Amino acid sequence: MIAVPPGRVTLSDRRTRRSWQVEVAPCLLGAFPVTQELYAAVTGEWPGAARGDRLPVEGVSWWDAVRFCNALSVRDGYTPAYRLGDEAAEEIFWDESADGYRLPTEAEWEHACRAGTTGPHYASLDEIAWYRGNSDERLHEVGGKRPNAWGLHDMLGNVWDWCWDVYDAEVYGSYRVLRGGGWFDEHWSCRSSARRRSHPTYRVDDVGFRVARSEAEAR
Repeated sequence: MIAVPPGRVTLSDRRTRRSWQVEVAPCLLGAFPVTQELYAAVTGEWPGAARGDRLPVEGVSWWDAVRFCNALSVRDGYTPAYRLGDEAAEEIFWDESADGYRLPTEAEWEHACRAGTTGPHYASLDEIAWYRGNSDERLHEVGGKRPNAWGLHDMLGNVWDWCWDVYDAEVYGSYRVLRGGGWFDEHWSCRSSARRRSHPTYRVDDVGFRVARSEAEAR
């Protein structure tokens, strides 16, 4: 886990052409996307088609991701961040006082991705990301590209990251935010500000996640 300092980030929405600033508190964020090895160790499951301990887990829904966060919290002795109800009714509550693992918010994700930069990428895309231009249209092991200034790998490319936030409730209902771009995406999708959406029950072969924590020491 990497300590992400506090800061401010400007988010934007292409549909409404609206931008807004968000204050981001310090938190901890996984240096890498969750790997297949870790996901299998916690859940006993190997989702997705590709196989490899150091490959990022993919083919996991948003609900799979939040359940994993709770299971990893229990394993590591932390208080689970989520209280889950009926998935069909989309019943979930985030206990923001809990010290357990959770998904990053969209603002936390972009702030961490940028690591103090203001451009579309935190360095040359070929140096930091697996995308359609260099991936041979397949997953790659985590950590194979240069990290950003705060030590976070694969923030762009390889797999999209699920975030906590609803994308646009007015138009897309419960669809959740995806960030970062994936191995099959063109360069314009692998930008610090790029947003994608998916239904929280969908499982896609270029979508994974990384975990965050709001432990007291990070506040």
